[in-house]
Amino acid sequence: MLSSIQSTGNKDTRSGFGDGILEAARENENIIALTADLAGSLKLNGFIKEFPERFVQCGIAEANMIGVAAGLTIGGKIPFTTTFANFSTGRVYDQIRQSVVYSGKNVKICASHAGLTLGEDGATHQILEDIGMMKMLPGMTVIVPADYNQTKAATKAIAKFEGPVYLRFGRPVWPIFTKEEDFVIGKAQVLHEGNDVSIFACGHMVWLAVEAARILENKGITADVINIHTIKPIDKDAVLKSIQKTGCAVSAEEHNIIGGLGDSIAQIAATSFPVPQEFIGTKDTFGESGKPAELLVKYGLDAANIAAAAERAIGRKK
Repeated sequence: MLSSIQSTGNKDTRSGFGDGILEAARENENIIALTADLAGSLKLNGFIKEFPERFVQCGIAEANMIGVAAGLTIGGKIPFTTTFANFSTGRVYDQIRQSVVYSGKNVKICASHAGLTLGEDGATHQILEDIGMMKMLPGMTVIVPADYNQTKAATKAIAKFEGPVYLRFGRPVWPIFTKEEDFVIGKAQVLHEGNDVSIFACGHMVWLAVEAARILENKGITADVINIHTIKPIDKDAVLKSIQKTGCAVSAEEHNIIGGLGDSIAQIAATSFPVPQEFIGTKDTFGESGKPAELLVKYGLDAANIAAAAERAIGRKK
């Protein structure tokens, strides 16, 4: 029942990362935190206080930070690099590709302030291409958790996971509605089951997908709501099971519709079970400065637009 999916409070997902890395570090002395002059923004203060000798301040030198992280893995360390998503990917793509992924290094690239909900900092900081950039790298695992609890769980999980990981989270306070114990890397989370349309979402958009399902329910339309927190490797079985039941799909992401979650869903459908699909995300554009909630509405990423997309997908069924 959708009524059972309720917010238990509000907290930013970046705080889930900060709390998660601290707990992971208590369990594993090899975990090292690196930052490019953004320790406070990435909520590392607790880590620094408890483990000052395991913290590396790299300054505003993101490419160097990735190189240092790659080197640390050679000695058995598990480095977590931290900065804004724009600087975690666009500024250092060559270093990630060559020094981390091509070399198979166990580096965790942890990226905050992603997407439109970064808000007032504007287009130069609101990266909307990073999921695509990271998922195209061979061997890179890409995770976009939905709330504080899931970000904390994901942070602890990737500490035990061998291989390069891109972990994407955000700045704003957001509803908490998942349980830590429900997170498994590579396993989609089915939040609600319906028969008329499949709504696949990641990150902040998962809560908005739930809200969209409530709108649809009031119209007599039932939706599968599926949290695809692991973009790569994506849970192909969960996607297929849902679209084979409903016959149509909507993807919702705080990212360009080119190269993100929607493309992954479409690839599965096109090669295994073609269905009508609608895409919620930014439409090949940069963002702009503004309040997070207002930007989501302006760019068509709010619950009402997800619900409208679901109705369009249903209308396209044969």
